[in-house]
This record gives sequence, structure tokens and C-alpha cells, in this order.
Amino acid sequence: MAEQAPPVGRLEKLGYGVGDLASSFYVNFFNIYLLYFFVELGGVGPAAMGLMLLLTKFFDAITDPVMGALGDRTRSRWGRYRPYLLWGSVPFGLCGAALFAAPDLSPGSMLVWAYVTYTLTMLAFTATNVPYAALMGVISPSADTRASVAAYRMVFSALAVVGVAIVATTLVRELGAGDERRGIMLTMFILAGAGTLALLVAFASSRERIPPAANNGRVRDDLMLLIRTPAWIAVALAAVLTPVAIASRAGSALFWFRYVTGDDGQPIFLFLDRIGLFYAAFAIGQLLGVVFAAALARRFDKSRLLILAGTIEVAAIIAFHLMPIDAVWPQTVAQVFVGVGLGMMMMLAYSMFTDIAEYLEWSTGRQMTGLAVSGAVFAIKTGVAIGAALPGLLFAMTGFEAGAVQSESAKYGIDLAFAIVPAAMIVPAAVAMLFYRLDRATIARFESELAQRRSQSAMPPFPSAPETL
Repeated sequence: MAEQAPPVGRLEKLGYGVGDLASSFYVNFFNIYLLYFFVELGGVGPAAMGLMLLLTKFFDAITDPVMGALGDRTRSRWGRYRPYLLWGSVPFGLCGAALFAAPDLSPGSMLVWAYVTYTLTMLAFTATNVPYAALMGVISPSADTRASVAAYRMVFSALAVVGVAIVATTLVRELGAGDERRGIMLTMFILAGAGTLALLVAFASSRERIPPAANNGRVRDDLMLLIRTPAWIAVALAAVLTPVAIASRAGSALFWFRYVTGDDGQPIFLFLDRIGLFYAAFAIGQLLGVVFAAALARRFDKSRLLILAGTIEVAAIIAFHLMPIDAVWPQTVAQVFVGVGLGMMMMLAYSMFTDIAEYLEWSTGRQMTGLAVSGAVFAIKTGVAIGAALPGLLFAMTGFEAGAVQSESAKYGIDLAFAIVPAAMIVPAAVAMLFYRLDRATIARFESELAQRRSQSAMPPFPSAPETL
């Protein structure tokens, strides 16, 4: 009989949740500054940057599932997924720091720098974030516990948004002292160091409780099974479309405030400028959305809650867009609700992917947690890349000129990227949930049966060994 693992305590949930700061710092900082750094400050054409963001996803299409399958088949004293947080933490920090450390180069050389460093950063992101996400699937055999762990993770994700919105944007201004390129580079160095530390904290704090199968089948068979699973397809679709909306809105926000509203970047509330207030409101809303979703997920089906979250987000984006451009505080309130919708959607989606992995083990006997959640990571990265690329492509199509007074056509392109496209993307993400059939009763049934199977297994779970690095 396998030894009963101790329950997941609050400190472990906190330690695991801290690990999300690593990826969230990167994603949110990139959303705000990546396009701006290379287009506005580096002279790269917006369409060229958009194409770069899209083309690099072909590489991720290979590396993400490979990393998931590799994690599923890893056997070490630390488990299947935890060791990659240790091994990948330093490369993760170094690659992220290099992305914004470009010297003064010609636009063509800047584009080459973007291709190389962004690809390496996404490779390091994959090597740590796929195992980190998969770890949540084996941290507990209970769906409710995993949902609670997901909530802790999303709380830290929201805190990362706060950190980027309030602290990072302020650091860019203060550390740059009039030199935005320098400010962005130095701020990224700080975030890269913090991300490395966050991964090490998650490694040391967490343990794996679900024992591995004696052997795994062929990766090709696992992939074919995933793409024939309606629940996985539905959540993967939502995981692509939601980040498209958020990344497009985030990537165009600096342009919208500068060229549409005429904002001069001066503080308007305490030390926050208008863009800082915009992201702070979003972060507060995201935090509220995580708490709200975590409470409701104990009573209602996650798919229905995700539809509710999408409705809130779309309504808030539309409301924001219909307000006068100088209605700072009404817009701030609307942005809070945009964050509420996203916080709910992301917390629910992550826990749904681990539920699907459990369902597949129950229905087929195959363990593929890493591969199943690698689809989530790839979907989110793809959505972020498409969303980050869209502003550049739309700007190029509508006549945007960096540093110039924009035409009405160019302003319309900014509006498209900032509000119209994001709202349109959320609708099919919510509709996809109509095809997700894993309700609470079904989850409770397969959880019970899986627990019985595992109790009869002779293979013990991995030792936690958090003290042995």
C-alpha cells in the first residue's frame, strides 16, 4: 500500500503560488513594454515585430509538448516536475534579462536581437513554466484542493500585475531618469532576478503526492488522445483567445494613452501616472476575480463560471470604450471589472486542465499531466503572442507613425487593438465552455475511483526532500 501523503498546507500553497511570479512578471512586463521597446524606441517596424512574435510560436509548438512529455517521464528524488524549477531558474532569469539589454543598434539588427533573445527566453519559459503548471496536477488528488492551489497561484499572478503596474512602471521612469531604454532594461534585470528566486521558492516549498505510473505509453498516442478530448479542446480554445484579448489590450495601452488621449505621463494619483493607474485597477480586479471564482467553484460548475467571467469582461471593455477619453475614474472602475473577468477565467482554466488530466487517467489509465498542461502553457503563450502581434499588424495597416501626430485612421487602428478586438475575442472563449462536460458530479466520481486505485498501488509517492538542494 502507498504511504498516505500529508495534506497540502497553507504554507505549501503559498510557496507554490509564489512561483507564478516568475512567468507573470515576464508576461505582464512584455505586454506593456516589448512592442514599445522595439518599435517606439528601437525603430523596428510594427509589422516586423508582429511577425516575429507569431513566427516564434512555431518553435513553441514543438518545445512545449516535448517539455510536457519529458516531465511525465522524468524520475528523480524530487519528483517528475519539481526538478525543472531548480535546473531552469537561472537560465530563465538570464534570458529574460538579455531581451531588453540590446545595445544601440540599427533597426535591422534590433530585429535580429529580438528574434534571438525572445526565442531563448520563451525556451527558458517553457522549461520552467510547463513543469510548474504540471506540478499543480500532482500536488493533490483532490479537485477542490487543486482549485484552492490554483487560487493561490492566481493571487500571486494578480500581485505580479500590481508589481508591474505600480512598481515596475515607476522604476522605468525613475531608473531611466529620462532614458526610457535604460529604465526598461534595468527594471527587467530586477524582475528577472525576482523571477529566478520565485522559482526556487516554489521548488523548495512544494511536493508531489500522486505517484507516477510504472511506465508511460508513446507520446504520439497521448497527443492523439488529447486532441480527441472535447473538454481539453474547449479549455485550450479559451486559453488561446483570452490572452489574445488581454495582450492586445495591454500591448496597445501605452499607444492609446499617448496618441489617443494625449496623456503626458505625469502622475495623476499619488505617484501613479495614467497607465500605472490603468494597470493597478486591472490588478485589483484580477485579485478580486480570483477570490470570487475560488469561492464559487466550490458550489458551481467551472464551465458556467467561466461563461459568467467572459460576460463580465466583455461588458467592462465595451463600457470603458464608450466613455469619454478623459473620464479617468469611470474608466478605472470599468478596468477593475476587466480584471475581475480575467482573474476568474485564468483561475478556472488552470484548475480545469488538471481536472482533465485526472479524467484522462481515470478513463484511459494513462498519466499525461505534463503533456495536458503543456497544451495550456502553449495555448496561453500563443494567445499572448497573437495578442502582442495584433497591435503591430493593425498599426501598420492603418498608417501608424512612431513619434508623429497620428491620423484618424491610425487612431482607429489603436482603438481596434485596444478595445474592439479584445472584446470580440472573449465571446468565442466563453461559448467554447458549452462543450466542457466535466461537471462536479463527474469529477467527484472519478476522484473517488482514482483514489481507490492509487491506494492499491505498491509504488510510493516521491519523497519531498525540500531541504536537499
